[in-house]
This record gives sequence, structure tokens and C-alpha cells, in this order.
Amino acid sequence: MVDASFEKLGLTDRRLYGARKLLLCGFAAAAQPKFKTLLAMIGIGEVPLTWGTGQDLKETVGTLLSRPDGSGEGSDSELPRAIIVAGLEESELHTLMSGCRQAGMRQALWAALTPTSETWPLGRLLKELSAERSALSKDQKDQ
Repeated sequence: MVDASFEKLGLTDRRLYGARKLLLCGFAAAAQPKFKTLLAMIGIGEVPLTWGTGQDLKETVGTLLSRPDGSGEGSDSELPRAIIVAGLEESELHTLMSGCRQAGMRQALWAALTPTSETWPLGRLLKELSAERSALSKDQKDQ
């Protein structure tokens, strides 16, 4: 990602940057209650959620995360499946990622909010995350 770098996350109670919230993209309206059920099952059902749609591509990530809990809920999203995490503990993020895998959820792009990504339009962040995934996949195939 431009202007940012990977930072290895531990299994600690250290809080990630930003106010506690998830920005979720690429979820059909029918999949949203299932995701909320998963959050409850893994013990973080109280985390506020914002559901991003194609109309949000030019909005900054910070603006989207400042919307009220439940914003965008009930709307289908044709965006790439992505989960942008803010303010969770590192250990909670690991639990969430593991829970998504165990539930057989469609693979998502993952990002932890940073001071840099907070200022980017959602479309730019999704493009960068997709490029990172492609580069990592290519590197793994080349090894």
C-alpha cells in the first residue's frame, strides 16, 4: 500500500487505531444478519458496523467510519468483499479472522485503519488492498 506498510499484529489486548468500529463492504443484504450472528458468536457482537456500498467509493474511510452504527444496513453492496477494522484489540481481530474462516465466509480483503488510510477515499483503499492481494498471491506462486 502506498504511504503505509505492513505491521505484524500480535495476540495482545493492544487497541488498533481509531474508534471501535467495522466498515464492511461487498456484503449482500441477506448476508449481513449472518455476519452479525458470527460477531455475536465470537463475543464482539456489540461492535458498531457501517456497511459500505458503491455509492461510497469517493467518501473517505474516516467519514464512513464516523457514520452512525448500522449505516448502509439492508443495502446490497457490489463492492469487493472487505473488512476494515478500527479500534479493536489485536486479539479480537485474530478471533474475527479465524471466525470468518471457520464459518466458510467468502474471502475478504482485510485492513486495519491507519492515520493514512483514514484520509483515503474508500475506492482507493479497496484498489490498494486488491493490488496487495494480487502481489502476495503472485509471490506465493513464485516460491
